[in-house]
Amino acid sequence: MHPAPSVIFFSTFSGLGFGLLFWLGFGFPAVTGWVAFAFFAIAYVLAVGGLISSTFHLGHPERALKAFTQWRTSWLSREGWCAVAALIVMALYGAGLVFLGERWTLLGIVGALLSLGTVFTTSMIYAQLKTIPRWNQLPLTPAYFLSISLAGGALMAGQITWAIVLLLVAGAVQIATWVMGDKAFASSGTDLASATQLGNMGKVRAFEPPHTGTNYLLREFVHVIGRKHAQKLRMIALGLMIVAPVVLLLLPFNHFIALIAVVAHVAGVLASRWLFFAEAEHVVGLYYGKR
Repeated sequence: MHPAPSVIFFSTFSGLGFGLLFWLGFGFPAVTGWVAFAFFAIAYVLAVGGLISSTFHLGHPERALKAFTQWRTSWLSREGWCAVAALIVMALYGAGLVFLGERWTLLGIVGALLSLGTVFTTSMIYAQLKTIPRWNQLPLTPAYFLSISLAGGALMAGQITWAIVLLLVAGAVQIATWVMGDKAFASSGTDLASATQLGNMGKVRAFEPPHTGTNYLLREFVHVIGRKHAQKLRMIALGLMIVAPVVLLLLPFNHFIALIAVVAHVAGVLASRWLFFAEAEHVVGLYYGKR
């Protein structure tokens, strides 16, 4: 798949924002007043900013509101409803902390679960696609999104112990998605013979390319990345997203080290998400001889 910057930013920063809202909903850190305002402001900038950036990849962004009407069948629509509900509930919960110094526990828990639900619905947009075997892995793809969101949220919320544990879990899930993902296309059983239903006649191969120029399908659904480059980027992503933050968090705490850990983690997640899209192999590539 073409790794569009808007979708990479969306999935990275909205996941981080909703992850932070999850921890705030459960009272971590236990802040009130303007300190709470600062935490909620950061969470909302990340979550809402990420959601807005996702519309830049749409052909007609002005039609985005129509997605809300398809909640019965569309995970994209469910993501929209879940995000709106989470943001409204957490705004009310945050208002109690900031202006009244009150923590409405039940409201916070509901908002936290809705925030986590938003990340889950985002993951299912990709996990449901049978045409992309690398993504169509349950429960690995949802676990990948959720583990990174929770780990990043814990890091932003200053929950050191939880952050270390969840970062290690996220690292293990990330490695599993790469290992299983590399086998997914071959394991799916989809090839040129099955696509054309001509396998019973012998080995099927393309006589010549469908056309000489490029088109929308090739631009959006067929992206080839060299194995050597992918391996290097995986090491960079894992090092920045998991290893560097864990090592920094094990050092004596100070705010500068915590900031570096957050920056390293975000950079690693961006690299991981770029690979998530760039390595995704759409079955339409078979038609063009790219798989």
